[in-house]
Amino acid sequence: MIKKSPSKQQTSMFFSLEDTLNQKHPLYILANKINWQQFEDNFKEHYCSTKGRPALPIRLMTGLLILKHLRNISDESVVEQWSENIYFQYFCGGKEFKAKEPCEASELVHFRKRIGEAGIELILKESIRINGDDRFDPDVSIDTTVQEKNITFPTDNKLHRKIIEKCLAIVEKEGLPLRQSYKRTLKKLELDQRFRNHPKNKKKAKKADNKIKTIAGRILRELERNLGNNKKYREEIEIFEKILAQKKEDKHKIYSIHEPEVECISKGKEHKKYEFGNKVSIIITQKTGVILGAMSFRNEYDGHTLEPALGQAERLLEEQKSIKMAIADRGYRGTTKVNEVEIRTPKPFNEKTMRKYQQKKMKKKFQRRAAIEPVIGHLKRDHRLGRNFYKGIIGDSINVMLAAMAFNFKRMMRQWKNSFLFHFFKSIFQKLFPDNLNFDILYNTVLHF
Repeated sequence: MIKKSPSKQQTSMFFSLEDTLNQKHPLYILANKINWQQFEDNFKEHYCSTKGRPALPIRLMTGLLILKHLRNISDESVVEQWSENIYFQYFCGGKEFKAKEPCEASELVHFRKRIGEAGIELILKESIRINGDDRFDPDVSIDTTVQEKNITFPTDNKLHRKIIEKCLAIVEKEGLPLRQSYKRTLKKLELDQRFRNHPKNKKKAKKADNKIKTIAGRILRELERNLGNNKKYREEIEIFEKILAQKKEDKHKIYSIHEPEVECISKGKEHKKYEFGNKVSIIITQKTGVILGAMSFRNEYDGHTLEPALGQAERLLEEQKSIKMAIADRGYRGTTKVNEVEIRTPKPFNEKTMRKYQQKKMKKKFQRRAAIEPVIGHLKRDHRLGRNFYKGIIGDSINVMLAAMAFNFKRMMRQWKNSFLFHFFKSIFQKLFPDNLNFDILYNTVLHF
């Protein structure tokens, strides 16, 4: 049930966050720039109006979600820091300081599921709007990267041992009979698997691997017999069977039991040959670097991601301002046009049809496309795109959009902060050197270094 909104006219007689905080703080400015009412209007349809316990305020939950990716912290940390940080409380709609946590960390999980991908996309749309006219650029850069899932590096031995653990847990939970648990045997086999790269131990380790797989199959078959017509664990058992049956050259293999949708993606990196997760498409403006689109895919060819990715960017932008040209790398070869958008990839120029001026102009655009690489680096390092902790395919999509949202908000906060520093130092500089008018050049040079 939606909680009744508190009266906005009544304020504290002695203390108010709005009057106490520094009004030039970027987080304070961002709180007043965001259109919170649209989230209230769009998300209230996910709540019952009459039944149930009153829910937490929509602005509070949306604000916590933004702060989590803005500051690169976990659900538990953002809830804990909210009770300590008055700027966090003001950002989430608080009027007075509260020294207790606003909610349980698990409430954020339920809120993300409640609003779904459409709700997260609305927050991303608002982050694009905050950037003003910087978001309107007919030329964009586009690239794909891998969003790694929170799983260990998969090996057959790890998966087979996991199957044994899961099966034994089901047996214990349901109170089923079991002829042998193989606990002592598995300990001995674990010793045989040590130092497997040593020439003398390779054969012994491989024999131990095969033995563990055999044990996993025995326990699984016995579990199926004892369960009988009980279909409670049918999905898990099907995953176990597929893992035991899959071979090295098979396609669409399972690399994790708790995340069976994970794909093995090879991007040709020398330091990391294989990455386990999903593919992500990022679109940024060429001149200003605003993220216009962030979409999750499985492991499609880059050229096949263009149409849905550009469609999302057009949807999040104003209708009268459309994208005309997308600059991509050679991984997108084969596609030259998507709807009304021209796709350009680096290739030798045709001197008969293209003048020198046009060649020079296009060359600059191709060089400028490389600016998307550090943007992807910041998304991974600063905004939780590097390792995705959200569950399932929906979790993949939600994480990438939240990371892009945080990057756009952080971009504007950095601009506001720099503008205040600029005016502060300029006023001091003019008092000290009233005849010197080249402060703009000096300030930009200092920032560069």
